[in-house]
Amino acid sequence: MTMPSHIDEKAVVLKRFRRIEGQVRGPQRMVEEDAYCINILDDHLNHCVVNPVAAGGQGADDKINEATAVIARMVRS
Repeated sequence: MTMPSHIDEKAVVLKRFRRIEGQVRGPQRMVEEDAYCINILDDHLNHCVVNPVAAGGQGADDKINEATAVIARMVRS
């Protein structure tokens, strides 16, 4: 019996979701604890942006654009 091809990617996709969940959990906890917004941004940059930037490519560009947009919103408020 042959397994569908999406089964092969299931473990990779689930691993990626777990990583995203972990990246969101830290800032979520900081918001719940009323952490200063700069500390939340710093935590996000150190944990969610550094690795994609080091890897390069479109992922790096996406994360830098995301961080730039957040900083621009903070400056305007």
